[in-house]
Amino acid sequence: MVEDHKHLHVAMFPWFAMGHLTAYMHFSNKLAERGHRVSFLTPSKPHPLISTLNAHPHLITLIHVPIPQVPGLDPNIQTTADCTNFQTEHNLLATAFDRTAPFIESFLHKSKPDVVFHDFSHWLPQIARTNKTLAVAFFTVSSAALAHTLIPKEKADLSNPDRILRLPPDFPCASVTFRKHEVRQADNFFKEGFGDGRSIRERIVNVVTSSDAVAIKTCRELEGQHYLDYIEKHSNKVVLNAGPTLPVPPSASLEEGVATWLGKFRPKSVIFCAFGSQCVLPLDQFQELVLGIELTGLPFLIALKPPAEAESLEAALPEGFKQRTEDWGMVTGEWVQQQQILGHESVGCFVTHCGSGSLTEGLISECQLVLLPFMGDQFVNARVMGEDFSVGVEVEKGDEDGLFDRHGVCKAVKQVMDMDDGVGKEVKINHDKWRNVLLTPGLEKSCVDEMVEKLKELLPVKV
Repeated sequence: MVEDHKHLHVAMFPWFAMGHLTAYMHFSNKLAERGHRVSFLTPSKPHPLISTLNAHPHLITLIHVPIPQVPGLDPNIQTTADCTNFQTEHNLLATAFDRTAPFIESFLHKSKPDVVFHDFSHWLPQIARTNKTLAVAFFTVSSAALAHTLIPKEKADLSNPDRILRLPPDFPCASVTFRKHEVRQADNFFKEGFGDGRSIRERIVNVVTSSDAVAIKTCRELEGQHYLDYIEKHSNKVVLNAGPTLPVPPSASLEEGVATWLGKFRPKSVIFCAFGSQCVLPLDQFQELVLGIELTGLPFLIALKPPAEAESLEAALPEGFKQRTEDWGMVTGEWVQQQQILGHESVGCFVTHCGSGSLTEGLISECQLVLLPFMGDQFVNARVMGEDFSVGVEVEKGDEDGLFDRHGVCKAVKQVMDMDDGVGKEVKINHDKWRNVLLTPGLEKSCVDEMVEKLKELLPVKV
């Protein structure tokens, strides 16, 4: 290890999705706490939001990445949060993302960071190698989800979509199985082109195999060693634990209007429902969701993107819904301060899409978790949280069509909110246990310190 590498210069280049960008910023804060310098590469549009999460602006610099023009892609689309037609625009955004390669190459050549963390840019490791920069694939998904992605294609039996996805004998946990409708989506995950024609799975596998090391937003205390061993075995890479990368306490207070509204209700009584920046529900499922939450009779705050079939969020609401619930319900399509809302004393239930970042925020909160996954790693996360850890209840869906109804939503919420007996009591006990694990003093510090030392050992010699 070279003496002048006491402090590292680290570059961050996450996929242009808010869940990835925020997780990378949380990780950047952990490194900056230890004096390491971070260059954070991102489009300009999310800069204001990302800046609010930057706890060390003297060490973390946001670098504007210009978005190349791609035919058919609206110039205003810079992250997946801007996409309305997910399949088409998402794919075009991936093409634009890949076309940033010359800019990234120029940056690495001029700035010469010691390490670059990335997740979707399969082309980056070769550029980094040329510039003697260590390329680390840093994944914001759980180690269980990454392990699932790395199941060899020939062992992922998708030939018969009428049954669950079979897991290979050496896979760590038998409960991480897919339903019939999820198998069909997994088939698309293996086949559909994404950006340059590779499927998302192929892209991730290529990122893993071409990078110098793999880092995962987890710790052994949370997910055990089994998934990490599986990833190491099937990637032939050094696997590093970045720790749970918990968000730093927010510097901004909860917006006054929301805080005042939440303050009207008794402690732990409000349902908060939010599905991240990418999830757009079909109109019928959107309506079943809000009607199911209404059926609980509990106050609620719902933050969802409008369905594609509706002109606005208000137009998508079921007939009479707004009038019936105006005194005890709030529905918004705007971005909300999720971390602050989860920490409010009136909020007692979190209905989540099981994105990795949202689950981390949910786990360190005191809210009961209702799990409603919609794609990819969310299915794996829901099984781990609902079946392995028993810290939440998953909403029942049709095995064939993957649809849920208002009664299933209401049932799941009522189960977790009855904390005196049965499932709700068990979920609360388990949730309290895992929250205490995540918040153990020194846990994150030891994970990050150990990872940095291993990175220093892997650094290429610069002439």
